[in-house]
Amino acid sequence: MTQSLTLRRAAANRRRASVFSVLAHLYSVWRQRQALKKLDAAQLRDIGITREQALAEARRAFWDAPSSWLR
Repeated sequence: MTQSLTLRRAAANRRRASVFSVLAHLYSVWRQRQALKKLDAAQLRDIGITREQALAEARRAFWDAPSSWLR
């Protein structure tokens, strides 16, 4: 009986951690996009994108991230 309860608690903790991980990832995507639109022309040249591309990326919704960004 105790082992069953322990396993259920462990599963609930993993789900909570998973939800937290997803939320943290989405917040990270949002922060990165906000930082991208603040880069100056020289910094944008360094990473190889134009101002228009940076602004287009910054306008994307935080949940709209490429699957390669997932951890």
